[in-house]
Amino acid sequence: MSIKRAVYPGSFDPPTLGHIDLVQRGLQLVDELVVAVLRNRNKDSLFSVDERIEMLEECLSEEPHIRVESFEGLLVDFAEKMGCQSILRGLRAVSDFEYEFQMALMNRRLAPNLETLFLMPSEDHVFVSSRIVREVAYFGGDLTSLVPDRVLAHLKEKFPLQ
Repeated sequence: MSIKRAVYPGSFDPPTLGHIDLVQRGLQLVDELVVAVLRNRNKDSLFSVDERIEMLEECLSEEPHIRVESFEGLLVDFAEKMGCQSILRGLRAVSDFEYEFQMALMNRRLAPNLETLFLMPSEDHVFVSSRIVREVAYFGGDLTSLVPDRVLAHLKEKFPLQ
């Protein structure tokens, strides 16, 4: 069975080079990738959902087989609505595995026909997370190797002293 469409969910607050790397790896496996920004009303975010969508669209504008959407609620419901056959998730470290494994098993229970694909980012991006990027940005550190240039411009608007 070939995978026609997959969903890559996340907060993307902000998008990092690790996220972009996983998108590019995912596109080698699927015909179309839906990058899905989670609307989580219980979480304080640096960027609004609309800003995160804008940044992702800017960073992925050259990729013709990408859709950027937002969702709230159960991922499996969104995936079904979008016609996805799989969920793409990134694993950076062993610490990610336990959480992602639990989520994959729950998603399988809720939607048995929806497979979860785990990909590792390249070695250059394995340590990068949005949380780390926000912290480095807050303290004025160099972000050029962590985020795309377009995201860097948005971060400089939030942290103008860089």
